[in-house]
Amino acid sequence: MVKNFTGKPSIIIAHRGASGYRPEHTLAAYELAIALGADYIEPDLVSTKDGVLIARHENEISETTDVASHTEFAHRQTTKIIDGESKTGWFTEDFILAELKTLRAKERIPQLRSQNTAYDGLLEIPTLQEIIDLAKSKSAEINRAIGIYPETKHPTYFKSIGLALETPLLATLTANAYQGDNAPVFIQSFEVSNLQDLSTKTDLPLVQLLNNSGKPNDFVVSGNERTYADLATASGLREIAKYAQAVGIHKNLLVSRDSSGKLRSPTSLVTDAHAAGLLVHVWTFRNEDCFLPLDFQGNPQGEYELFFSLGVDGVFSDYPDTAFAVNENL
Repeated sequence: MVKNFTGKPSIIIAHRGASGYRPEHTLAAYELAIALGADYIEPDLVSTKDGVLIARHENEISETTDVASHTEFAHRQTTKIIDGESKTGWFTEDFILAELKTLRAKERIPQLRSQNTAYDGLLEIPTLQEIIDLAKSKSAEINRAIGIYPETKHPTYFKSIGLALETPLLATLTANAYQGDNAPVFIQSFEVSNLQDLSTKTDLPLVQLLNNSGKPNDFVVSGNERTYADLATASGLREIAKYAQAVGIHKNLLVSRDSSGKLRSPTSLVTDAHAAGLLVHVWTFRNEDCFLPLDFQGNPQGEYELFFSLGVDGVFSDYPDTAFAVNENL
């Protein structure tokens, strides 16, 4: 098993659960991920109208639930600007939890994962508390600590409408005895200011997410000129280390692809991050050829082997069983 720079095993983070096998952000996806060897399960968190944190990839839920078929909610369809993008659909912040519990999840990418559509209409939208309950009960059952890896989605937007995510998140984590920098939890965000604020309120590990293009939305709002590329430099990583314990990076920031889809030589990002004292978790690993570089078509295992060989401390995967098997054999 690969060890990271702290001497601990590299971790497997189930990306939205075992989302290669079950509709994402459902208890079924999280439970299967644990059975397949995941160390952490990852809920993206958005808020309901009544301030409950739930797991959805986006606050617009027409792609991941059957809300469009609920005629009683037809009048709730609307258009909003979320992080600078116009989106039309149904939004979690316009529903109380009891209403959202009448909806059922569906596969987000049925054209790629048609087998997962067998579960459409069967699974509820889980709350953060329900996910924590699952992680704790499974940890006790299998005698292995299962961590949670929540992401605050669109934190500036939710704060702007009076539904800030951070206070209920910390309250829920505290109520469930997640305390200290060794607790089995990482809190992640694509924005910077909310992580900086969180760093003054909790000792729990924080993760700065870095995309391979663009800039954090709070930078856009505040007029900050820096981009994710600036944050991924050696000096940028040292700044991140002042408030976070890890970076969660897009794969292409570490090993980019040329115009044909072949991999280029690795960058120094892992070395630079480790020099700053930061863990490096990489996203997202998927088995389907359309997501794989040309070098590893039909061989997702080879992609994991490459990234593990570069010293990463964890991987986000839709297929935690594949990640687990490769990690065990290295």
